[in-house]
Amino acid sequence: MAPQTDRIERDVLIAAPVERVWELITSAEHLGRWFGDAGAEIDLRPGGRLALYWHDSGAVDGRVEVVEPPRRFAYRWQHAGDPAAELTPANSTLVDFTLAAEGDGTRVAVVESGFDALEVTAAERAGLVASHTSGWASELRDLVAHASGTPAGK
Repeated sequence: MAPQTDRIERDVLIAAPVERVWELITSAEHLGRWFGDAGAEIDLRPGGRLALYWHDSGAVDGRVEVVEPPRRFAYRWQHAGDPAAELTPANSTLVDFTLAAEGDGTRVAVVESGFDALEVTAAERAGLVASHTSGWASELRDLVAHASGTPAGK
């Protein structure tokens, strides 16, 4: 079977109610701790601006696509081309979070898709898929830790 190149799918169970996990995923205060390590900005409405900041790698800009509290949140974030350009499938991927109650916790599923449409070389695409595949595993571990009150990255 050929490796999946257009999408990354991950899920994790978090020991917190759906409403709390929604807050952790959609508020700048929390998103900038477990996902970005240097802060975040978010205008939580379809078409709103999203910015994620990392100490080592700078900022990534995005656009909120879907806000359906407390079950679904999606955004598009840029990976190719001019950072000032409008976000399109040619320069960005779509990240889609779905939250569902499971027992006393919340199952968070994340799907990042659209790698095949990026206007980058095959090597750049493979690098992004590999980086984001390991990145989502790490980021979701940090989300679980953040939800439990443990500092992200620990």
